[in-house]
Amino acid sequence: MKVFICSLFISIFSYSLFAQPFVDRAIATATFQTQLMAENMADGLKIPRTIKKDGNIGIISKITDWTVGFYPGSLWLLYDLTKDSKWEVYARAWTSRLEELRHFTGHHDVGFMIGCSYGNGYRLTGDESYKDIIIDAADALCTRFNPTVGCIKSWNFKDPEIFRVIIDNMMNLELLFMAQVLTGDKKYGEIAVDHANTTMKNHFRDDFSSYHLVEYSSSTGKVINRKTVQGYADESAWSRGQAWALYGYTMCYRFTSDKKYLSQAEKVAAFILNNENMPEDKVMFWDFDAPKIPDEPRDVSATAIAASALLELSKYSDKNSKVYFDTAETMLKSLTKAPYLADIGENHNFILTNSVGSLPHNGEVSVPLNYADYYFIEALTRYINY
Repeated sequence: MKVFICSLFISIFSYSLFAQPFVDRAIATATFQTQLMAENMADGLKIPRTIKKDGNIGIISKITDWTVGFYPGSLWLLYDLTKDSKWEVYARAWTSRLEELRHFTGHHDVGFMIGCSYGNGYRLTGDESYKDIIIDAADALCTRFNPTVGCIKSWNFKDPEIFRVIIDNMMNLELLFMAQVLTGDKKYGEIAVDHANTTMKNHFRDDFSSYHLVEYSSSTGKVINRKTVQGYADESAWSRGQAWALYGYTMCYRFTSDKKYLSQAEKVAAFILNNENMPEDKVMFWDFDAPKIPDEPRDVSATAIAASALLELSKYSDKNSKVYFDTAETMLKSLTKAPYLADIGENHNFILTNSVGSLPHNGEVSVPLNYADYYFIEALTRYINY
């Protein structure tokens, strides 16, 4: 263990020549914790998701769980961040477990599942077998597109007339844009753009906060209902949903250069950054309208997602670049302090604490979550490479 600690700090020494102390702390914790996690999970290549109510680590039992790609993705991101080949070995081992998902059509989150794992793997290695899997998964995702609605169905419903779309689905469009780049086939981008445009039209309020769920008629495309599932109330602004929207439209601008997506991302950013319930440390409450603020749980996952998105958005914005960058920096600094950054060897080796999965269902409240760690590493890498 002493040898590992020594080599760890030697490996991050180069960062300390130009990075702020919080960056060194973040890298040290992320690499150390994930190394321990990988060693503990190697038996059967189990995929961690959270900590259960009984205090034990929560392992993903179904390969179709929407979060299954985040841990392999984190391994790829650490390979990108450190250039240490051991992370590629780990990442390939865990990514290979997901190959059967290349034809999965059961829900929309194949974008998370394959994009975070195989997508990062292809980006970093150019492995042609990964390319084929990405394209197959994009084809599978396209089967959930309804041209009458103009969206990809998120969740199946017992009544086939009800077509459910959640704001989270914006994130899965990246898989389609990847496939268009890889194949040159415009059909993928056209579906992604249709979904983004329909969501822009129907998911947002006048203040550019987003509803969580919009239900459409499958046969007419008309909106039936707008509600929440994981937020406080139908008309509240669920924080992770706002982060998904911010990230999703920033990503759409990256692939299309369409200014309307940049404008939408900036309007969502304005809602988040200017909200009266945004804490000084920028670690968001789980819902901007939760009734007991400031005595409500924070959501580290929403904050990590938003930090990563703001760092990218700051590179595209003409007038708000510094505000976006400074806010993302504050978020990262806050996440590398107690009570949000885990002590090394604790927290079942997750990097961050205090995320919220679904408070209305009393599910995963104030616990680590694998997607919080993923977007934290991504944000950290974007910050270092800014």
